[in-house]
Amino acid sequence: MKTLDLHNVRHKDVERKVEDFLSWEDLPVKIITGNSERMRELVISVVKRCNLFCHYENLRNSGCLIVTRKDL
Repeated sequence: MKTLDLHNVRHKDVERKVEDFLSWEDLPVKIITGNSERMRELVISVVKRCNLFCHYENLRNSGCLIVTRKDL
């Protein structure tokens, strides 16, 4: 599974990086947001705008989102 790691990415650059990543990679993909609530909000906003679905990789790791085409 392809992964986009957003550590050390500025919030102002997140939307463009996520949009570019989602437009070129086959789903599912993993997006690492880290513990920043704002970073997660930005990523989830882009995912929804692209008519995709995301969920936490697991309940103990809210800093990693899995993006898919539909709610599994």
